[in-house]
Amino acid sequence: MNREEARERARELVGKMTLEEKASQLRYDAPAIERLGIPAYNWWNEALHGVARAGQATVFPQAIGLGATFDEELLHEIGGVIAEEGRAKFNAYSKQGDRDIYKGLTFWAPNINIFRDPRWGRGHETYGEDPYLTGRMGVNFVKGIQGDGPYMKAAACAKHFAVHSGPEELRHEFDASVSAKDMEETYFPAFEALVKEGKVEAVMGAYNRTNGEPCCGSKTLIEDTLRKKWGFEGHFVSDCGAIQDFHMSHGITASPKESAAMALNAGCDVNCGNTYLHILSALQDGLVTEEAITDAAVRLFTTRYLLGLFEETEYDRIAYDKVECREHLHLALKAAEKSFVLLKNDGILPLRKDKLKTIGVIGPNADSRQALIGNYHGTATEYVTILDGIREYAGEDIRVYYSVGAGLFQDKTEQIALPHDRLSEAKIVAQHSDVVILCVGLDETLEGEEGDSNNSYASGDKVSLKLPDSQLALMEAVAETGKPVILCLCAGSDIDLSFAGEHFNAVLQLWYPGAQGGRAAAKTLFGEVSAFGKLPVTFYETLEELPEFTDYSMKGRTYRYMEKKAQYPFGFGLNYGKTAVKEAVLKDGQIEATVENKGEFDTEEVVQVYIRCEDSQFAPPNPQLCGFKRVFVKAKESVSVEIPISPRAYTVVDEEGNRFTPGGAYTLYVGLGQPDGRTEELIGSKPVALQKNMDKEV
Repeated sequence: MNREEARERARELVGKMTLEEKASQLRYDAPAIERLGIPAYNWWNEALHGVARAGQATVFPQAIGLGATFDEELLHEIGGVIAEEGRAKFNAYSKQGDRDIYKGLTFWAPNINIFRDPRWGRGHETYGEDPYLTGRMGVNFVKGIQGDGPYMKAAACAKHFAVHSGPEELRHEFDASVSAKDMEETYFPAFEALVKEGKVEAVMGAYNRTNGEPCCGSKTLIEDTLRKKWGFEGHFVSDCGAIQDFHMSHGITASPKESAAMALNAGCDVNCGNTYLHILSALQDGLVTEEAITDAAVRLFTTRYLLGLFEETEYDRIAYDKVECREHLHLALKAAEKSFVLLKNDGILPLRKDKLKTIGVIGPNADSRQALIGNYHGTATEYVTILDGIREYAGEDIRVYYSVGAGLFQDKTEQIALPHDRLSEAKIVAQHSDVVILCVGLDETLEGEEGDSNNSYASGDKVSLKLPDSQLALMEAVAETGKPVILCLCAGSDIDLSFAGEHFNAVLQLWYPGAQGGRAAAKTLFGEVSAFGKLPVTFYETLEELPEFTDYSMKGRTYRYMEKKAQYPFGFGLNYGKTAVKEAVLKDGQIEATVENKGEFDTEEVVQVYIRCEDSQFAPPNPQLCGFKRVFVKAKESVSVEIPISPRAYTVVDEEGNRFTPGGAYTLYVGLGQPDGRTEELIGSKPVALQKNMDKEV
């Protein structure tokens, strides 16, 4: 069914409704209209990295880990699996008459906000700090979810539009002041890509204001930008409780009915919350028209028709046994393997089973399910912690010792014990081990969404790049034993790894790797796979080099605008091979490169292309990502790879927010990371630099 046919059928159905019935359908928990054969429908469902909050589902790595894969095809495949499991669950629940929250087919994912500041607690819900990477990963995720059949498999939603990335503590009242240049250069591109290329069915507004307008009631954002400029044809949904913020927190309106009117008139179709209960009062007072109510209802029923909810479709036959089936679990395992980022390795990795008699697994995240899942997660039948995975992989021939070592952030593990009550045990385990796997980091209780976390703000944001004091003491105690140490970090954001970099033999960033994460970690540590990813965010040396958290200017933020050397740069990551880009040429609008692996291990590698406009005052100060491709390279062999470069890569944005192609000279860098000194220092090679002069081609 095409959109025009779906829209016509939606108009016909909505035309049969009373005014009250039409208004009722703008709620996220839309009631049934039995006389018209319309069942109840709850628009609120989550699928950030698997179907969430509705029982069993395959739990993939958290979004930031998926971003680290730099693998568009993988994101497309994961999106398809999520939609398939969503359909299977929807079909089964519907047969039970269960149409509750989290059981529909409209998934409020992906989160494509830009992770511009490492303090933001929800940053791990995103694909990182780069607009191009975020757009490519997001487009493929959306296409995977929605499918390419005559009906949508499920509906995706790009959130949170626009300019939303903390502080969580202030989000209900905060006004993000953003220049036209930063808006077009950083905050808009991923949303534009998902609308224009991904054909995303829904867009969700943010809690905050942007340049004075509440995002869920902004004609500038919803009508002028989304619908008129970009041609968005789907529906717009508010974040949950965001419309009541208009009068309760932002002070933009004086009453619920004024807030409801402001949102509806701006083009917000679904209210997650209860403020649209005042729509009819707003109509009585002349604040909205019946036409506006009708238009919103038509857009919503267009989506329901596109999902095939009023006729039989091929998706009705998707059975419940697809949920957490073997193929889907294998994909989750593969995704975890591709998401890990190897930040340091002095040669200790990969481990060899035949050289080890004992392994010590230490740390609060070693046997933690919480450290696997991130937030907005489903429920897995099996959770394989890092300890589980290592013990399973080690088998009977290697003794595995374990100590929690410390609380995640508490100074003791037993209430009436003295502080640091597990440090002695950690030292004993280390002393009895040939090698130590030290598992530290955070989980969703320390970084996450406002209201869901337990840190010092109770907001979910971080106040420091350092790990909690309990874990710093544990790291120091283990280092003092003199044993070889591999640090495994479960966290969704930049963590200060200066101590680990100086004192430990290897550092492996695991993010929140999903329910199969421990099994993937073990396979990686022992060298069965070398499928590492790259950092989708910058690891800074200190927070002091960054502007204030509330400053939304991009100056000094992210790899594109930063002025100092990174601890670990965006795009960086090692592997078990010895890879380099041997040669590259620019031909017919694409990069043709040769990747060589001189090492002893087969490995996957991510070839990255960065571009700098040399002649325009409006170009970002540092080269920016404009292409990437993941490839598999066997030991002692080379492979060729083709990476298309969009004409958009040659554009810049002026201070008024106008994007244009200035012509002149450009440098493209083809390598395994950024063309910066720190990356060169870490990987030991430079990218291939290519020159292009647009003026000569005119």
